[in-house]
Amino acid sequence: MSDWRLLLTRPAEDCAALAQTLAGHGVFGHCLPLLEIEALPETPEHRAVFLDLDRYCAVLAVSKPAARLGLALLDRYWPQPPMRQRWFAVGAATGALLDAYGLDASWPEAGDDSEALLALPALHEALAVPDPRLLILRGEGGRDWLAERLREQGVAVDYLCLYRRRLPAHPAGALAGAVREHALNGLVVSSGEGLANLQALAGADWPALARLPLFVPSPRVAALARAAGALDVRDCRGASAAALLACLADEPRAGKC
Repeated sequence: MSDWRLLLTRPAEDCAALAQTLAGHGVFGHCLPLLEIEALPETPEHRAVFLDLDRYCAVLAVSKPAARLGLALLDRYWPQPPMRQRWFAVGAATGALLDAYGLDASWPEAGDDSEALLALPALHEALAVPDPRLLILRGEGGRDWLAERLREQGVAVDYLCLYRRRLPAHPAGALAGAVREHALNGLVVSSGEGLANLQALAGADWPALARLPLFVPSPRVAALARAAGALDVRDCRGASAAALLACLADEPRAGKC
């Protein structure tokens, strides 16, 4: 049985699944979702992009919500997906949704971030065509790093926003209260936005909570966490349950509040 007792902050459904996986490895996880996914209404732009989907040699889903909503549109407008089109995911969990649908899907085996995806040989193979064009399915306000790098390489990149993320309503003091009530000794965030919401919900309690070990998915989020005042940041190099468990295994001694 692990000494770790973690605050989990993913959207509710993903948070519950992560808690169950951790419990199977003897790690306690308490769910306090700090991101809520709201699907955007379908617009003429959504319809136009998907009716013309075959002009893209590759499509990228940056998250499970992006994959789920994108696949719903694909199912509506394409009884058979465009031939010779490759699909990509930032992480394995998102990739599994594309694969289960029957798409020609690839994702990095190590790392759940844009940097790992950019290094993926399959992506470069898919884009090695005349006038390559990539469609990125994402939520509002997603970061542009990958698109900027690909545009530097001559790839035309379009975005289609399918959902927005927001901070669920929690009463004042809910975060510090959960840490005390459940004797939590570590915090987990899965994105930069989740980190921002963690700090916002903590409010005046943030200086105390910032002393707890904070598990983050990437060097970028680690840098944001340190800039926000977190004192013990641990980069899991991925947002998956497997990445978190590997990081916990490397850090067997739990932190103290």
